[in-house]
Amino acid sequence: MNTGQMLITIGALVLLALVIMRVNTGFLNTGVSVMETKFNVMAVSLGTSLIEEANSKAFDESTDTTSIATTTPLKAYNQLGPESGETYPNYNDFDDYNNYNRLVLADTVLTIPSGVETVLVDSTFRSANFRLDCQVDYVTVSLNTIASTTSKTWNKRLRVTVTSPSMRDTVRLQTVFSYWYFR
Repeated sequence: MNTGQMLITIGALVLLALVIMRVNTGFLNTGVSVMETKFNVMAVSLGTSLIEEANSKAFDESTDTTSIATTTPLKAYNQLGPESGETYPNYNDFDDYNNYNRLVLADTVLTIPSGVETVLVDSTFRSANFRLDCQVDYVTVSLNTIASTTSKTWNKRLRVTVTSPSMRDTVRLQTVFSYWYFR
């Protein structure tokens, strides 16, 4: 093989290496996108499940066994949360989820941070750990505006924030739960 053929062969190998690196980079980027999408879908699913769970409860502790016609018996905004001695999963009303935290772990080796009430270990979440944080407040609703208020109203909002070390973004979901009284 002469020098010219050797240079063409080396050039062809370099070109082949560049093409292989470009293809591998494309596969890796696609793999990362697929995993991020999978974790985002899981986060939305977990948050939605928590919202549906809260929506299945009574509006307030004063409405879990009877109906009311005024907002007077409702909890004050600074008392939203579980009643004394009440713990998850025995919540009986919507606002018990105020300041509620949940970890969903794929790995039991992790240290549980203080202040987290519920830890669920689920092996189906391969390598993804999620933290769900909840806030409940009274809101006023008008046309296309939802505003937080310190007054007792017939509407409470639950905000669920889902985070994970495996996700770049934070998933935020919210729902408004209203009490309806018919005479």
